[in-house]
Amino acid sequence: MKFVDEAPIFVAAGDGGNGLMSFRREKFIAKGGPDGGDGGDGGSVYLEGDESLNTLIDYRYQPKYRAENGQKGGSSQCTGAKGADVVLKVPVGTTVIDVDTDEVLGDLRAHGEQLLVAKGGWHGLGNTRFKSSTNRAPRKTTHGSEGQKRNLKLELKVLADVGLLGLPNAGKSTFIRAVSSAKPKVANYPFTTLVPNLGVVKVQAHRSFVVADLPGLIEGASEGAGLGIRFLKHLTRCRVLLHLVDMAPFDESDPIQNALAIERELASFSPTLAGRERWLVLNKADLLPAEEFDARCQALVDAMAWEGRVFKIAGINQQGTDALAGQLMDHLEGVWEAESEDPELAEAEQLAQAQMQQEARERITELRERYRARKAERKAAGHDDDDDDWNEDDYDVEFVYEP
Repeated sequence: MKFVDEAPIFVAAGDGGNGLMSFRREKFIAKGGPDGGDGGDGGSVYLEGDESLNTLIDYRYQPKYRAENGQKGGSSQCTGAKGADVVLKVPVGTTVIDVDTDEVLGDLRAHGEQLLVAKGGWHGLGNTRFKSSTNRAPRKTTHGSEGQKRNLKLELKVLADVGLLGLPNAGKSTFIRAVSSAKPKVANYPFTTLVPNLGVVKVQAHRSFVVADLPGLIEGASEGAGLGIRFLKHLTRCRVLLHLVDMAPFDESDPIQNALAIERELASFSPTLAGRERWLVLNKADLLPAEEFDARCQALVDAMAWEGRVFKIAGINQQGTDALAGQLMDHLEGVWEAESEDPELAEAEQLAQAQMQQEARERITELRERYRARKAERKAAGHDDDDDDWNEDDYDVEFVYEP
């Protein structure tokens, strides 16, 4: 299955049925009077969250949807049939945006939650509606109104509580394997992870959270290099970001510079996301003597002027991972409880997420426009751009979710 996290669609609600002008015609009944019925309402278009879905790929192949029109009214004061609604199933975590106005129409966060995106037209009135003591034979009717039409953009952002950040080969996939049942590919080369992976971390019975492993970032990611920035928007729902740093890189690069590079790329992508709760996780303690590892860790913390939480782990043998998972669970439960008790705090969180998503949207749109302009320039110059490192099809990748 392909993981598509964006899809443009067109939706059109049904038009309302027209009212009918009719007069009663029955044997032995003279001047029967008006009996034209109202038309039926047009069908509406709804989106509905479905937890069994995890991709928007279906909407890439069928982007247009129309609800039924309402039927016209009938004689004998019969109302026309209402047009059937259209209910489109989308993954939980889908944001709906009106392309023409840039308005965010809603966010489907729960299974079965519905969102009205195109309202059906109102029915027309039959001539029976206009009879009165002074107008016994009205010849007036009204037409049904047009159904709403909209160009929409669907954006899927995975529902994860914790997100993993880091360079390729920082140990993110190894970490998610250590704390959950997810089995992403692990290998000793960069960009082993090409797709987002989700894992459910069960700390105790009835205590669990979801962690998201994204493709690694590289220097220049905010300018379109690599894969990671294309998936960073999925971190906007996460309450905690874990910044994993490889303290013993196989390429002998400087862990300090690697960590600072991630900070710069994150800030360039979304300043609000960069200010999110973030914990520093220093990985691969098993590859160095304890004293040397501790010295490297202290130097990195000093160079970053880090004041947040710091954890030292070895994901490959689960050293320190259980303690980290336990503290994450405690922190998340505290956040959830505080928001349930304080509506203002919950509202502030929603506003922060909306701000991060808007910044992500603007940044990715900017990169796409830059890519299209570069592609047009190359085409005008007669160059073959098959080797271009930005391809819209890169969004069509596999998506893995493991409990």
